Amino acid sequence: MMAVVLDTDDRYRVTELGEPVPGPGQVAIRVAYAGIQWGDTMVRDGHFAVPRPFVPGFEAFGHIVAVGAGIDARRIGEAVTALTTSGPYAEVALAPAALAFGIGGLALRTAAGLGWGAATAYDLINTAANVRPGESVLIHAAAGSVGTLAAQFARLAGAGRIVGVVGSAVRADYAARFGYDRILLRGEFPAELGDARPDVILDPVGGRTRTAGLGQLAAHGRLVAYGNLASYEPVLADANQLLMDGKSLLTYHSNLLGRTHPDRLAASARRARGRHRAPGGGSTPPPSLGPGRPRRTLEGARLEVRPRASARPRRRDDRGPGPPPP
Repeated sequence: MMAVVLDTDDRYRVTELGEPVPGPGQVAIRVAYAGIQWGDTMVRDGHFAVPRPFVPGFEAFGHIVAVGAGIDARRIGEAVTALTTSGPYAEVALAPAALAFGIGGLALRTAAGLGWGAATAYDLINTAANVRPGESVLIHAAAGSVGTLAAQFARLAGAGRIVGVVGSAVRADYAARFGYDRILLRGEFPAELGDARPDVILDPVGGRTRTAGLGQLAAHGRLVAYGNLASYEPVLADANQLLMDGKSLLTYHSNLLGRTHPDRLAASARRARGRHRAPGGGSTPPPSLGPGRPRRTLEGARLEVRPRASARPRRRDDRGPGPPPP
């Protein structure tokens, strides 16, 4: 098979390799689409010690062509989304069977928009932050795969005001398509919020951004940290002060969850998929979301994912991480 290898000189090369054979608990997937996300760039840039050469990738979308011991052979031929830690930049990739789940009636290229980002966004809103009706939510990396989905999940959870933070005007224009009430540039946070105190902040950035977010939270607010895109400098939080203010600093690590409790991650991915609607599908017009909110974002209670135009992998994030490698 042909594969893309990240070599010892930090360069990608197309090479021919033998097809991998699934071991116990694994499936082999004929890859139609491979996701490219910010985690791939972090691996390439050496933030994680991954032995090289190796075949990169975190997401594979295709059909199961072989199964390992302990896996029902009837899964062969099934169209799946697979969450992995390496391998999808190839014609055939291996994945844990528990994290290779059927795509239902979705087209494969549409399912390719529902990789790690979908399960992560769903859990951030519904599990880690537990967004309640009427609460205000602020989302960093708002134009990324996680951010664009999290905004919609927050709306479905009944959130009140939803604010996104992005790194450029181009990203602000893109993020505005997904139902945010307001978009801030990174340099405007937190000053442009004024006296507004978010109930929930989703933060994959870290460093000074995380420190500022903790200070900006409302009483009983929750900041969920799920990445360190800007800096690995420690963020010091005074537990006693958090207690007095009723604030919470939470973390979410999707890759770790996939290794320790894959059933939980798979369940969240399936729930996220269940919220999807095909663009243009259905006969009921989307509800009015108010000034500045696009009518295309929601229809009934369904999530919109924009399908990919071709099988060529494309980055779909705004420095928003999918799964951080260990």
